[in-house]
Amino acid sequence: MTLTPSHFTAVLLFAGFASVIFGITQRSAPKAMVRYGLYCFFLFLVSVIAASWLMYFIRR
Repeated sequence: MTLTPSHFTAVLLFAGFASVIFGITQRSAPKAMVRYGLYCFFLFLVSVIAASWLMYFIRR
């Protein structure tokens, strides 16, 4: 049995890991790290959804 994540699951995993790294490396206070990480995660998701809609309309 192999685990094959969907494209959206892969994007969520990437966004989560990248946001953690960005939060840790870009801010010095723990509270600021969490807030920046959540902000980056939100921006990743918004940009992926916007890009997917853009690709959908380009194809149509």
